[in-house]
Amino acid sequence: MPILGGLFDLETKKDRIEELEQEMTAPDFWDDQNAAQKIITETNGLKGYVDNFTELEEKLDDLQVSYELVKEENDPELFADLENGINNLREKVNKFELQMLLSEPYDANNALLELHPGAGGTESQDWASMLLRMYQRWAEDKDFKVETLNYLPGDEAGVKSVTLLIKGHNAYGYLKAEKGVHRLVRISPFDSSGRRHTSFVSCDVMPEFNDEIAIDIKTEDLKIDTYRSSGAGGQHVNTTDSAVRITHIPTNIVVTCQSERSQIQNREQAMKMLKAKLYQLEIERQQQELNDIRGEQKEIGWGSQIRSYVFHPYSMVKDHRTNVEVGNTQGVMDGNIDPFIDAYLRSQIN
Repeated sequence: MPILGGLFDLETKKDRIEELEQEMTAPDFWDDQNAAQKIITETNGLKGYVDNFTELEEKLDDLQVSYELVKEENDPELFADLENGINNLREKVNKFELQMLLSEPYDANNALLELHPGAGGTESQDWASMLLRMYQRWAEDKDFKVETLNYLPGDEAGVKSVTLLIKGHNAYGYLKAEKGVHRLVRISPFDSSGRRHTSFVSCDVMPEFNDEIAIDIKTEDLKIDTYRSSGAGGQHVNTTDSAVRITHIPTNIVVTCQSERSQIQNREQAMKMLKAKLYQLEIERQQQELNDIRGEQKEIGWGSQIRSYVFHPYSMVKDHRTNVEVGNTQGVMDGNIDPFIDAYLRSQIN
């Protein structure tokens, strides 16, 4: 089985778990809440890895016993049970292999996910709200926590922009597969003539950083604005200027956070977002340099969508990078995007 190839790595992970658990026994462990939570998240992720591996080994042993029994009894019912067990194990092994692929720097980090509608007004803003729901459903299914850091509602429907913090082990590793432009083709509910419309939304995904990277951000390069947080109304509406918008003048990058009641907390979160965007910008710059050396040309714009969601005249979601197609569009919109993530991550193996 392919999983046996990860045995040495498994022992390394067990050693790491012991180190982390030792750190957790220190009297001052909870003095730094963020550092403590990071250790707990890493420990839980590693334990999940070890538990999954152990479960796969046990299931493999059980299937080997079942195989010997089938050979002796030659019972069709036992054979059917064995076949179902093999299929189940194959599916679990595929998921485990995907976990092992998430070994790049910061794959284990939380993810910052931003959605920005393209041209088209209400139509594309509604499409952004549909994608927002899709990612929220996907995260819930993974038992990830979702925080809305910034939300700007659309003029009539949908959203103009939204930023989510998705917390969970390997959240960035999975969601980095979603970075790009998503295209929708459907009969518009906002068109009284019932015409077909095409809408675009860009999805940007970055790892959340605490102190993992050192990025020099000069105070004089920042323009910081505060304003009153927007909300749905009622008792939770902020009555103070606690929302924070930070503009990084050299790059013109703008980040906004309004999820916390405290202006200080919103500023801290906005700085984390800025750090993530600057890191992403540097990675893209390096990648562009490599592409220039290799002579690669890649179009940047709304024509370079990574995935198309077609609701009319037929039902199909197709990823243009891997050619994976899914006919159950409702299932995809309900958060079942794992086939696309799986195929993309496997396609990145050199």
